[in-house]
Amino acid sequence: MVISNKSEYALLALLELTTCYPKGEALQIREIAALQDIPNRYLEQLLATLRRGGLIKSIRGAKGGYVLARDPQKITVLDAFTCMEGSEAVDSPCEPTPNTVEGELIQEVWQEARQAANFVLEKYTLQDLSEKRAIREQKELMYYI
Repeated sequence: MVISNKSEYALLALLELTTCYPKGEALQIREIAALQDIPNRYLEQLLATLRRGGLIKSIRGAKGGYVLARDPQKITVLDAFTCMEGSEAVDSPCEPTPNTVEGELIQEVWQEARQAANFVLEKYTLQDLSEKRAIREQKELMYYI
């Protein structure tokens, strides 16, 4: 299982919005793009998808930009992944029903692996990732002192 660039960039953008959530500040596309080194045009498309998926809101005006649509403790990594990749990527069976016993066994194992991955993705929220990032950044600062 590999995370697509689309989902990875979307999570990076959501993490930046999580950082601003407590202050109620909006971030503009160019700010998010600069902070996470994501091309502006690509980020525009990702943010539009996240907005349509109900994970973020856009705010118009001079101080406008994007904000999380709900508390980061209520948005899971699975929510973001499903928004970007579609529910088929999470829920759909792997392949058509195999004709052999071996094929059935492989499909069962793959389905179990998929369920385990979904469990882990559902377990972590944006808030969890933000806190883990802060801890790691703090450790890096201590290391260089």
